[in-house]
Amino acid sequence: MTPNKKATINDVARHADVSKKTVSRVINNEKNISAATLHKVKTVIQQLNYSPNSQARGLASSRSFLLAMIYDNPNPDYITEAMHGALSECRLQGCELVIHPCDSTARDMDESIIEFIQRLKIDGAILLPPVSESERLISKLKAVNCNYVRLLSVDSDNLDHIIRCNDRQAVSQISDHLVALGHKNIGFIQGPKAYQSAIERKEGFRQALEDRGLTLPENRVAMGDYTYQSGMECAEWLLNSSRPPTAIFASNDQMALGVITTAKKMGINIPTDLTVIGFDDSPQASRVWPALTTMDLHISQMSQMATRKLLTKYNDDKALSASIQTEFLPTFIQRQSTARPKNT
Repeated sequence: MTPNKKATINDVARHADVSKKTVSRVINNEKNISAATLHKVKTVIQQLNYSPNSQARGLASSRSFLLAMIYDNPNPDYITEAMHGALSECRLQGCELVIHPCDSTARDMDESIIEFIQRLKIDGAILLPPVSESERLISKLKAVNCNYVRLLSVDSDNLDHIIRCNDRQAVSQISDHLVALGHKNIGFIQGPKAYQSAIERKEGFRQALEDRGLTLPENRVAMGDYTYQSGMECAEWLLNSSRPPTAIFASNDQMALGVITTAKKMGINIPTDLTVIGFDDSPQASRVWPALTTMDLHISQMSQMATRKLLTKYNDDKALSASIQTEFLPTFIQRQSTARPKNT
């Protein structure tokens, strides 16, 4: 190879001693290629640092090699983590990722998404909540034969089309922690009612407390919208009540960080006077002081698996699709924002 000259598919074929068609089949992840040939071609691709031309691949296979991540979520950390996971898989598979924000409350959301998909000839869509919860959109995607995988908190589709986070089991772990510390007067900050995840976390937390002999009365539930500002406002309402809670569980980290800010402004010490727990394990959770106890949702891994599952559809590899992890259980991360309540 001439220095600084970009390798071509012909170079790969020559060095691997195979036909150009065989190289193309390896690049496109086609089946019925021997393990030896597959290894040989991939080794040469790596040695030559060959990067296939996505436009040429698209012309050859009637595919654009473009995937779309479609979202409407006020939590920037969630979106960033999801992007990282999808991009890591796209790089491995030689695809490009198009990020497409939308307004899930707009009357024409479904139509505008379909128009975007058809205009860019998108091969498949990764849908994040709450967009992923729209059954009307799913019907329209099926009508135009657009593949999709949804990130969800419930099983509301065929397993080929979902990656699920088990929120109910996760909040059960949070209730275990709070009860073990001795908290009985607990406040809760809910996410937007339009989000299925918000419903799952609230109802799951309420049921988990009831199973442990405690209640979550409505005057201990504040309505947030997954933003830092709403967390501050909800904390102010809860902490100014006639009987302030000794612990607050906010159903995402952005709102929990808002709770910490409000508590500090009010002269309330965390965790001595108030225990705070979040849900996400965003980057700020470990950087704030005291560091936030929370749940790691494995958002990046979920998005990566959603992308991998989406790409298996083009190879009709049902065995591989079935082997991809579909359900994720968040991991409890205990840090310094929780403690036993005073006088216990």
